[in-house]
Amino acid sequence: MSSYKTEEQKANPVKFFIAGGFGGMCNVLVGYPLDTIKVRLQTMPVPAPGQPAKYKGVIDCMVKTMRHEGIRGFFRGISAPLVGVTPIYAVDFAVYAAGKRLFQTDEHVRLTYPQIFTAGAIAGVCSALVTVPSDRIKVLLQTQPVTGGQLMYNGMTDAVVKLYREGGMKSLFRGTCACILRDSPTGFYFVAYEGLQDFARQRSKTGQISTTSTILAGGIAGIVFWTLAVPFDVLKSRLQSAPEGTYKHGIRSVFRDLMATEGPSALYRGILPVLIRAFPATAAVFFGVEFANDLLNA
Repeated sequence: MSSYKTEEQKANPVKFFIAGGFGGMCNVLVGYPLDTIKVRLQTMPVPAPGQPAKYKGVIDCMVKTMRHEGIRGFFRGISAPLVGVTPIYAVDFAVYAAGKRLFQTDEHVRLTYPQIFTAGAIAGVCSALVTVPSDRIKVLLQTQPVTGGQLMYNGMTDAVVKLYREGGMKSLFRGTCACILRDSPTGFYFVAYEGLQDFARQRSKTGQISTTSTILAGGIAGIVFWTLAVPFDVLKSRLQSAPEGTYKHGIRSVFRDLMATEGPSALYRGILPVLIRAFPATAAVFFGVEFANDLLNA
């Protein structure tokens, strides 16, 4: 498997667009059940005095989800990210490739890590703008209560229609600033991956990277990214799952309310499933990207 960090030819945004979309689909299929657990832990209400929390932790959330909703409960709302994931990851990797290309003045330029970071940061902001509606719908479908067998939203299309009727495009794009903040560490994500692949390439007798190094580098890059992104992700999930009009000043209101009622530790609620999910899900992204690039370059 060849590295998509090409030192012998300029990065091709079109190929990265296709490869990124495929990698994103791999990410969703591998990581979605833990993403559901993460969102439910992040958005569960503060219990009344003397009452137990809705979920005691990751295991309790998994057990209750299985007991009340079965396997389907872990995949509730997956249609939204599956439909949205192609443009999200496609844009992310295409913009990243375009950013790298700006620094590649000829076919043999080796990018520095600050240049990789810059290209990755720009890619993160651009992909965040595409992510917002999909994330909004996903969070609502993951967190909606099941009462008497009735759901507020009967799938992705029904959620889109009801949100639009409720507040127009503004409702669908609630959490835009929060998404941009959440995806802002993307520069570190690409630097970690590229750095680890460089290390693997230097230690390889052939100078090529292996599938194993791709999985390890991708998984570690995911952990680096999510360790930095979790606080913003908590704020985003709270904002996107709240009823209309709950937070008048967006993410600022969410932050003030969270600090006043639950304290700083709440910013890291759900971090365990996030980090457990980060390794396999992000490894799947980069494996998918590398695999698709190999096919496109064949």
